[in-house]
Amino acid sequence: MNIAIIAHDTKKELMVQFCIAYCGVLSRHSICATGTTGKLVSEATGLQVFRFLSGSQGGDQQISARIACNEIDLLLFFRDPLTPKAHEPKEADMLRLCDVHNIPVATNIATAEALIHSLERGDLDWRNIVNPSGVK
Repeated sequence: MNIAIIAHDTKKELMVQFCIAYCGVLSRHSICATGTTGKLVSEATGLQVFRFLSGSQGGDQQISARIACNEIDLLLFFRDPLTPKAHEPKEADMLRLCDVHNIPVATNIATAEALIHSLERGDLDWRNIVNPSGVK
């Protein structure tokens, strides 16, 4: 699966700790991330992470484009809901795209853990359930 990870500044350390904890599961998948988050996760875990631009420079939009093209299967987006962000409309668009394309999304650690455990069990091979023929 292609997994995208994004974390607001106040959630980056939580994302790093999450990725350390689930490094074994994540290592079996392709990981991409916004710039700084990807750098921190890669350095802490040794995981190969394809890095886009930082979020403020358009990295979240690059991930959105991948979502729109069905190139992302799971999004882990640790958001800070208490601090207003100038680019919140773009984030809302990204979440909307996930809904349009049936991409599972976690915006907090509780949901991320539920999704990662489902991924580990093989429960998230939803594209074959939705489309058993495998044709996109």
